Amino acid sequence: MAKIGFIGLGTMGRPMAGHLQAAGHRLFLHDVGPIPPELVSGGGVVCKSGREVAQEAEAVIIMVPDTPHVEAVLFGPGGVAEGLSKGKIVVDMSSISPLATKEFAKKIEALGADYLDAPVSGGEVGAKAASLTIMVGGPERAFNTMKPVFEKMGKNITRVGGNGDGQTTKVANQIIVALTIEAVGEALLFASRAGADPALVRQALMGGFASSRILEVHGERMVKRNFDPGFRIELHQKDLNLALEGARALGLSLPSTAIAQQLFSSCTAHGGKAWDHSAMVRTLEMMGDHEIGAAGRVSEIL
Repeated sequence: MAKIGFIGLGTMGRPMAGHLQAAGHRLFLHDVGPIPPELVSGGGVVCKSGREVAQEAEAVIIMVPDTPHVEAVLFGPGGVAEGLSKGKIVVDMSSISPLATKEFAKKIEALGADYLDAPVSGGEVGAKAASLTIMVGGPERAFNTMKPVFEKMGKNITRVGGNGDGQTTKVANQIIVALTIEAVGEALLFASRAGADPALVRQALMGGFASSRILEVHGERMVKRNFDPGFRIELHQKDLNLALEGARALGLSLPSTAIAQQLFSSCTAHGGKAWDHSAMVRTLEMMGDHEIGAAGRVSEIL
């Protein structure tokens, strides 16, 4: 496959599209903001609309923030659906509602095209390193066609089932990530308040059963106080909303997920919606009146 459309060239989409271009694919690009100049100088074709992208490309990849954005890209005026023809593939790599995804897929398939939901995990770091985990729902034939493309952007690529199942898997992933951030934050806060060096505690735990990618990456962020966003709190809140809405529809209780959402909401209330999601620890610190690695109390530091 040589001609790929890419819509949504922000924090994640920009490096993902760059990897495809470096692999030799010809890109047809569209975004609400300026197109990254390196993609244009590398041969990317700037398109005025999603319809134009779909007309030119064999497959269209979408990477935008939320469900309404995907719906607008697909079915709004000048949207992708208007430019599709039989045999083309639409791939939504955003993280959105599983229920809406199933409806989007039906509409796209009615036009003779295939639809894959293929959300990712790994954040900006994974996007830049082409090491994303990609969870795919949709027809096996379309997955097999797109797998070599996915391999240019990620390492762990799994077709988990039909349309919507990729998004369901991503929601499950976000539950685990949020709860693990909370656990790491509580553990390092406890260690620091007890007088231990949180950096050394983290180092020791990395060699044991408590080791995790969250402890490795976000534990370091907590210790070093680096909360510049790799994945913004407001986006993780969106994903946990999907989890809680889905749980209500299924008659499930997800109590720890609800608590994690409230901790994120506290961060947002303190001006932190654009903080990295590891900054959930800031709310824990305020509750405990102690900052990890600091000698003083939070109230004194502030």
